Amino acid sequence: MRATTPAVDNPNPALHHMIQAGDFAATQKGFQWSGDFVGVAFHGNSVSHIDALCHVFVDGRMYNGAPATDVTSVGARRSSIEVADKGIVGRGVLLDIPRLRGVDWLEPGDVITKDELEATGVTLDQGDIVLVHTGRDRRRDALGPWNTYAEGLAGLAPECARWLYDMDPSVLGSDGVSDVMPAADPDWPIPIHMCALVGMGIHLLDNLRLDLLADVCAARSRWEFLFVVAPLQIGGATGSPVNPIAIL
Repeated sequence: MRATTPAVDNPNPALHHMIQAGDFAATQKGFQWSGDFVGVAFHGNSVSHIDALCHVFVDGRMYNGAPATDVTSVGARRSSIEVADKGIVGRGVLLDIPRLRGVDWLEPGDVITKDELEATGVTLDQGDIVLVHTGRDRRRDALGPWNTYAEGLAGLAPECARWLYDMDPSVLGSDGVSDVMPAADPDWPIPIHMCALVGMGIHLLDNLRLDLLADVCAARSRWEFLFVVAPLQIGGATGSPVNPIAIL
């Protein structure tokens, strides 16, 4: 999916405008240049991004009990993405749920249980970067885009929050948003986000492209790799668009 292309599952596409283009520059003599502008509202269900710990509040509080008012109109005073300004590098592990179920993809609204996470057979260590594959991009390639807010996304059961607490990963990622959509409880619409970001200090990676990684892992029967994330260094930001890299 091109981030700049409007679609039913990308209602707020990224902006890409040329400031100076080569077709115009080529008409000039001497020094010439090209340049462009990029802008993106990255939170949501479309753009690959990382959530900072200041992105979500529960009852007016964020991680470590800090007040929501610490995130001001000019940026966050604490727990912004600046904590990752040197990048995130660690052991990544992929939990391939479609492969476990013997299907190409999960359907919107499908719930992934704690037992399924454990049944993948992948051994987790404290501090791992855990990626959960649902087959979202394979479904989109085969059936076309869908409204992820109305029709939903596959994700972890709320009860998986206890599993996250026990496993203690440094980062949790998914090709969806980790949470099941639509929500079963309107008072806790995104319980994995609410528990991981606010209660446990686990950064979240949303809307990753994991099908290609799943293919390589399956071909090599290897589900661990070096994983690198380099958020943009934006002072006070609630997250950042990212293009993570898995190195096998």
